[in-house]
Amino acid sequence: MNRQDTRRSWEGTVISDNMDKTVVVEVGRLVAHPLYGKVLRKTQKFKAHDENNQCHVGDRVRMVKCRPLSKEKTWRVVQILSRAQ
Repeated sequence: MNRQDTRRSWEGTVISDNMDKTVVVEVGRLVAHPLYGKVLRKTQKFKAHDENNQCHVGDRVRMVKCRPLSKEKTWRVVQILSRAQ
């Protein structure tokens, strides 16, 4: 089995590509409230490494967990699922 298959991965949308070799990816998920059961939409932002600066705002990407690359960057973009229109 490939090591990347066992690592934690998320799919999200690129919301910023202003930095060099870094993109900010927003990941959305649905969670049920523990007491009332109402389904809530939660979003979280991650900084991810983009070695060749291929990602742009609006792209849908898959990223995997990796070793710390900087203070806040512990994710790496492995695949661009769809481009922005």
